[in-house]
Amino acid sequence: MTRQTISDNFTTHLLKWFDEHGRKDLPWQMDKTPYRVWVSEIMLQQTQVATVIDYFKRFMESFPSVKALADADEDLVLEHWAGLGYYARARNLHKTAKIVAYEFNQAFPKEVEELSALPGIGRSTAGAIRSIAHQHYAPILDGNVKRVLCRYHAIESWPGERATEKALWELAEKHTPQTRCADYTQAIMDLGATLCKRSKPECHRCPMQATCLAFKTEKQHTLPKSKPKKSIPHKQVWVLLVESGSGFLLEKRPPTGIWGGLYSLPEASPELNLEELEYYCEDKLNLNVEMIEQHQSIHHTFSHYKLEIKPVKFRLINRKHEARSNDSLNWLNDTQIRSVALPAPVSNYLNEILKDNLFK
Repeated sequence: MTRQTISDNFTTHLLKWFDEHGRKDLPWQMDKTPYRVWVSEIMLQQTQVATVIDYFKRFMESFPSVKALADADEDLVLEHWAGLGYYARARNLHKTAKIVAYEFNQAFPKEVEELSALPGIGRSTAGAIRSIAHQHYAPILDGNVKRVLCRYHAIESWPGERATEKALWELAEKHTPQTRCADYTQAIMDLGATLCKRSKPECHRCPMQATCLAFKTEKQHTLPKSKPKKSIPHKQVWVLLVESGSGFLLEKRPPTGIWGGLYSLPEASPELNLEELEYYCEDKLNLNVEMIEQHQSIHHTFSHYKLEIKPVKFRLINRKHEARSNDSLNWLNDTQIRSVALPAPVSNYLNEILKDNLFK
C-alpha cells in the first residue's frame, strides 16, 4: 500500500465517520463566519469544548461582530474572558479585531500567511480559519491533531521537538484533502477530542483502528510521548487585602505579563517578612494600615511555575496626604469587584471573603 493510498484511506474513513458521528451543533458551527470561527479557535486553545460553549455564547452576545469587539473597552473584553486563563489570548483577540476592523475593512484575510501575521494567530489557527470559514485547503496541527497523527503513524518522539513537529506538518498536509476542507478540519479535531483522547482512548469506536500503527503495536496508551519533565520552580508572593469604608484596594496589572490587564490585589515581595508589610503599605501605597490577620495560602499552577499566593488582611487607618502618581490603584466595593476581570485564584478568594460577610 503506497503512502498516498494510506493517506486517501485515512481521509475517506475519517470523513465517513464524521458524517455519521461528528459534532455539528456546536455554537460556532452555526453561521460559520470568519469572525465566529476565529473567536472559537482562540477560545479552544488550551481549553475544553464544554467550558468554551457558554463563554462563546456570552462573548457573541456582547460582541456580535469584529467591529463591536474592536470598539469595546479592553476591561470589558477581559471581563468576558475571566476564568478562561491564558489572558494574552484575550488581549491579542482585541488587538487583531482592531486591525481587521480598521485596516482590513472588517474582512478577514483568506491566506494562511496573512492570517498568521495577526496577533495571536499561529499557523494552525490560521489554517482552521481558512478551511472552516473560507472553505479552502489548509492543514491544521493543534493538540488533538498531533495526538491523532502520532498514534496513527506510531511516532515515537515528543511532538514538541522541532524535527517531529516538522514531520507532523508534512503528514497533516498529505492527509488534508482538497475538497470538503471544513468537514475534514472539524472531523480530525473531533476525533482527537472524542475518541483519540489523551487518556483512555476509545479505540473500539475509532474509524482508524484497522490501520492505526499505535493500535496494532499496542502503543495507544504511551503515544504521543510526553514532554521531558523538568523541575517546576516554586514562587511566593504576598497579596495585600486592604479594607476601608470604600471597599478593598485593587490594582490594575500592567498590560503584559502574567494576568496582564486584569485587576488584582496589590502584591509585595516574598523577601519581606510579615511584620514589614505595614511599612510597605505606608511606603509604597501611601496608606497607614493596621494588620488584622494572615489568611491561608492560595496555590496556583502556571505552565512554567507554581505560585503560592499569601494573603494578608489590613484595615485602613488613614491615607497619607501625598498624592500618588500611580493611578492603577482603585477602591472597589463588592458590586464593583464582581464586575471586573480578576485572575481566577484571586476571584475565588475575594468571593469567599464577600460570602463570609467580611466586607463591611
